[in-house]
Amino acid sequence: MTKYLLVSVQVFSLAGPALAQTTLKYAFVNPMNSHFGAAATAFKESVEADSQRRIKIDIFPGGTLGGEREIVESLQLGTVDLAMTSTSVVGNFVPELLVFDVPFLFRDASHARHVVDGPIGQQILAKFPARGLLGLGYGENGFRHLTNNKREVREPSQIAGLTIRTMENPIHLAAFSQLGARPTPIPWAELYTALQGGVVDGEENPLSNILTAKLFQVQKYLSLTGHVYAPTVITIAPSTWSKLSAPDKKIIKDAAAKAIVAQRQKVEELESDGVKELTKAGMVVNDVDKPRFLEVLKPAYVKFSQQFGEKTLEAIRETK
Repeated sequence: MTKYLLVSVQVFSLAGPALAQTTLKYAFVNPMNSHFGAAATAFKESVEADSQRRIKIDIFPGGTLGGEREIVESLQLGTVDLAMTSTSVVGNFVPELLVFDVPFLFRDASHARHVVDGPIGQQILAKFPARGLLGLGYGENGFRHLTNNKREVREPSQIAGLTIRTMENPIHLAAFSQLGARPTPIPWAELYTALQGGVVDGEENPLSNILTAKLFQVQKYLSLTGHVYAPTVITIAPSTWSKLSAPDKKIIKDAAAKAIVAQRQKVEELESDGVKELTKAGMVVNDVDKPRFLEVLKPAYVKFSQQFGEKTLEAIRETK
């Protein structure tokens, strides 16, 4: 009788750990049908499959856990486990990230990806732990363009006087001030309403965000400035990371890599027909005189060189 009881207890104790499940919260502010949602879905599917559902990912889209600043602060506190956010906001916590927001720094998406995936981007990720964060890699939003409800903008003088929503980002604020606009930081979750109510005249975002957040419903003019490449970053709370075993850390890293690929592919998909779709939706789309923008921004570039170092900016420009 004792022998059978012992066997029964041993089987139960072995089954217990096998059934144990870890649930991680993954947050972002964009809608689920966006490139952020594509990344989150790829991440969830990868983690749950590779862990045999021992690790479960709960996705919180659309700013349900707060704006990007609040999400980053929650990562530091450990109340959110994982997030994908724009580097422009994380730059308030990791200032080195703000170099990516220098206007007209990148030639194209291929150039930008080589920079963020290469030594420069990885050196910046190495700064995250000192700020209570752990970066797993860079995705992307795409290149940012200007929209507004007042007029076509083809050259800098036509920006003068426009109230433009920007992110809480000192580089964006400096650049738009130099161009003569009135930059006004507004959280992403409040942007649509602010545009709809005329609180601001315009905003600047990649085509991917303009499409998926339906900003075309409250904006008339789209100027293809392509003034800033907008990376995203997938980040994990250090307190969460420290609890993971080495095999589980590999599962998370592998999933992050797949999420980044999925996000970039979705951005490419959205941008391939983006201008056509926005024109069909009623927006007036125009190209701009980029050399004129560069000329007007020269005083700001002096400040950016002092802030980030001319060697760093040159290293980025020269990356192949």
